[in-house]
Amino acid sequence: MPKAAFHLSLPCISVSATKKFYSQTLGATLGRMSTQWVDVDLFGNQITFIQSGVFNFQFKSYKFEEAVLPAFHFGVLVEGSQWEELLKRLEGLSLELPVNSLFLQGHVGTHRSFFVEDPNGYMVEFKHFLQPSDVFRRD
Repeated sequence: MPKAAFHLSLPCISVSATKKFYSQTLGATLGRMSTQWVDVDLFGNQITFIQSGVFNFQFKSYKFEEAVLPAFHFGVLVEGSQWEELLKRLEGLSLELPVNSLFLQGHVGTHRSFFVEDPNGYMVEFKHFLQPSDVFRRD
């Protein structure tokens, strides 16, 4: 199956704060926009943020191995060097990264992940699989 970028549309609280976070903090490119919405190019994927208010999600977290992770999140799979570079950049900005762990160590799907919260309260995960072929592999 050919690879394709995804599109995700999410409500946001402030278009201007969202633009600033994704472009200046994460280094993403901004696409089309108006005063009510913005398209963000996050590693080749289109996320549209539409100003509409706070999204209320009832189950905010779950336990995976020994970590408590945000149940509602989206993320990007990146290469190891990209993962390291972004992690260092965000740590240099003194941003809170509530999870920065190695998961499933010694098993299919071993990966490193960290999360950062955007200005709308969404958790954005950056994940690096130690074996890229494990992304969709089952035992």
